Amino acid sequence: MNIGRIKKVKLREIWKHEAYDFTNWLAQEDNLEILNETLGIGLINPQTEVSVGKFSVDILAEDDNGNKAIIENQLEPTNHDHLGKLITYSSGLLAETIIWIVSKARSEHEQAINWLNENTTENANFFLIEIEAWKIGDSPPAPRFNVVAKPNDWAKTIRQSSSTNKVTDLKLKQQEFWDKLKEYGEENSKYVKSWQKALPQHWMNISIGTSKAHLAATVNTRKNRVGMDLYIDDNKELYHLLESNRDDIESQLGFSLIWAELPERKASLIGVYKEGDFKDENQENELIEWVHQQAELFTKVFKKYIK
Repeated sequence: MNIGRIKKVKLREIWKHEAYDFTNWLAQEDNLEILNETLGIGLINPQTEVSVGKFSVDILAEDDNGNKAIIENQLEPTNHDHLGKLITYSSGLLAETIIWIVSKARSEHEQAINWLNENTTENANFFLIEIEAWKIGDSPPAPRFNVVAKPNDWAKTIRQSSSTNKVTDLKLKQQEFWDKLKEYGEENSKYVKSWQKALPQHWMNISIGTSKAHLAATVNTRKNRVGMDLYIDDNKELYHLLESNRDDIESQLGFSLIWAELPERKASLIGVYKEGDFKDENQENELIEWVHQQAELFTKVFKKYIK
């Protein structure tokens, strides 16, 4: 049996120019999805070289909630200049996800990113990523993103709740449930490519790779149920297209759905729900598995019709 040997490839051999080559490569949907899978988030609609005053950010994108995300690329070790640019761009664009991709992270800059995550609001989330490239024999080089620093969302929420008293025990329990769903999903998903950070709220948005719609997992304490919705923000035409294929969609899913056009609102919903108390430890695992199963099914089936 012939066994290949893994060889590290110099980044500049693949992407000679940081802006023209690497940034444009990363902005392509399939390549951005590699980063999404690494970080467990869903970035879409990338734009390159977006102006911020006299400067320009390498990539401006959107997350699952439509919030701004920026990516600053540096095919060399971290330096103070790029750290300053990162903060300037994030403040100028009011970005909530801030990603710094480098060839090597110096310890002082890793410490700086961790400090920013620990001392800024829950809406500012900084990632420091090292990129490598590897090949086996004569194979094409393959990129690998390594997370050096990222937000500790749970610790940030706990700290802010203790100082502001704005986060209730219920919201912390919601975040704990979504944390466990995210962990389960990252280990077991085939169709859902990325899982966003857990937040102390009654829903978690899940990207299906398009800005036209997304999934929303929900927990409802008043109705004592969990749910999975396809959330169409402002596109009645898309809702009617899906509804015209209702029989086929429900046949592929294997169950009936609740169809809610919501004519008085911009948004439309298509969902399924299950009775259960997410706060009950005896029900928690079953409900997490159910929500995950629906996310997988919805992504597999609806994505074909939406694209």
